[in-house]
Amino acid sequence: MSSRVCSLLMAGVYLVGMIDGLINTILAFRLCFCGSNEINHFFCDVPPLLLISCSDTQVNELVIFMIFGFIELSSISGVLVSYCYIILSVLKIHSAKAGFKTFSTCISHLTSVAIFQGTMLFMYLRSSSSYSLDEDKMTSLFYILVIPMLNPLIYSLRNKDVKETLKKLKDNWF
Repeated sequence: MSSRVCSLLMAGVYLVGMIDGLINTILAFRLCFCGSNEINHFFCDVPPLLLISCSDTQVNELVIFMIFGFIELSSISGVLVSYCYIILSVLKIHSAKAGFKTFSTCISHLTSVAIFQGTMLFMYLRSSSSYSLDEDKMTSLFYILVIPMLNPLIYSLRNKDVKETLKKLKDNWF
């Protein structure tokens, strides 16, 4: 990938993130809050904010659905297109060992991406009638803490040096 394409992708990600945040902020200003202003959540996310509003939140929910749907569709499409190119490149490799190593690394990455995208889809694309604050808190904890903590573990266990160090630690402790 050229540095120009990489820069354009990064700029696009930041631009979409800023536009999403700006739209959600503008839409939050039109809401009325007449009860408690305490959000029962780990951080100020849009769905829990909508729960404490006493005004009609259908517009906010529709916009969340549309924007998040676009972002998820774009992300998943980008990953799938990238993996099509990777698979085509790997199939050209004549060494079975190198192909296996590449595919096993790809499987680790795809697993991580699938878990992350799956929790995001569950979080934002469900109807408000099936919304549960406890489920929401656990799901957000999962995609904010668990998945980022799993990523280094998933990728480092592919590394031979890390495996040998873990084996030595285990042998010294047990």
